[in-house]
Amino acid sequence: MLPLWASALAATLIVQTVSSFANMAIPLLGPPLMERAGLSPESIGFVSALSSAGICWFLACGGPMLAHYGPIRSLQIGLAFTGAGLFILSQPIGLLSLLGALAIGFGSGPNTPAGSQILIRAAPPRHRTLIFSIKQAGVPLGGALAGLIIAPLVLSHGLTTALWTVIGVTLATILIAWPFRRRLDGEEQRSRPGWARSLLSWSTMTRSLATLRAHPSLPWLAALGASFSVTQACLMAFTATYVVTQHGASLAEAGRVVAVMHTASMVGRITMGWAADRIGAAMRHLALQAVASALAVCLLMASSGHGAWALYGSAAVVGFIAIGWNGVHIAELARVAPLELVSDVTSAASLCGFVGSILGPLIFAMLVGWTGSYAVAFLTVAAQLAAFGMAAMLFIRRRG
Repeated sequence: MLPLWASALAATLIVQTVSSFANMAIPLLGPPLMERAGLSPESIGFVSALSSAGICWFLACGGPMLAHYGPIRSLQIGLAFTGAGLFILSQPIGLLSLLGALAIGFGSGPNTPAGSQILIRAAPPRHRTLIFSIKQAGVPLGGALAGLIIAPLVLSHGLTTALWTVIGVTLATILIAWPFRRRLDGEEQRSRPGWARSLLSWSTMTRSLATLRAHPSLPWLAALGASFSVTQACLMAFTATYVVTQHGASLAEAGRVVAVMHTASMVGRITMGWAADRIGAAMRHLALQAVASALAVCLLMASSGHGAWALYGSAAVVGFIAIGWNGVHIAELARVAPLELVSDVTSAASLCGFVGSILGPLIFAMLVGWTGSYAVAFLTVAAQLAAFGMAAMLFIRRRG
């Protein structure tokens, strides 16, 4: 039998990777999927927005559901929602099909709080951050697998086969996670018969956010996470367009630049987790990483006009540093939170991060519209991250 920590990591990594694979498949299937649903191609933007809203919905109100069913069962329910959402999204029912996007987002919601609840109990303290970071590496891994598999599958076998492949993999993962339930859910879960009502309760959301007052470091960790999320979302949303419009690159080359950034982020998440375990002081690590990430974004802006190697190299640095923060952040949230509040705290902090990832690209787009410059917008994003990093360092110094 696997050690408890290995079982915990295997279960959470598999679910995280498959969930990311399913979510990243949606934009890749966008045009034919919207056509089948009877919607215009640009409706994929509404799909993205509703999916993010679904994630925020679970993070804000899903705590009682997680407490009622336990982490593994909640992950299985999430996968079922994702599969059902993909099916609904593909049906020719017009705007009603967009409810599928809300279900997909809700199904992705349990990944962070449930994963944190499992890993904080199972991971050896001296390797905790590395284990959290390996689990979070499932996000870019799932995205990379979607990029490698989905488009060739559509071209060779059509949309229906590709769609049912994604749905099939998602539902099969429910069965794969089944053997982990008894060992990782435990028997201590308390019945929460009112969990369904909590999904529509404003007070549940406010109580979730109030858990960030459980430790003095938690508000700063949540703020740092939101700042990192703004930067990451803007890099993911606009790097390809920036490379095409400002570097004169082809769309294919822009895709390769983004692929380099994703790959570097996967390596960065694991490396940063290992380093944080070796060095300790994870919050100081995150504050310094925020400042270093801001400098990396500046390096990406400075690469313009210096050839392909400068562009690819700076994209790798940005991916490694600025998108390699997530595992360290979640592990530190779980470490400082009271054990009984781990899932609630990570939900609340992740909610702050998702709000940042929604607002960040909107503000970025407005800045580009006002100034006509991607560089100004990217440097503004870098400045806010550096400011939060330096403010966090001052907080750490004062606590001394």
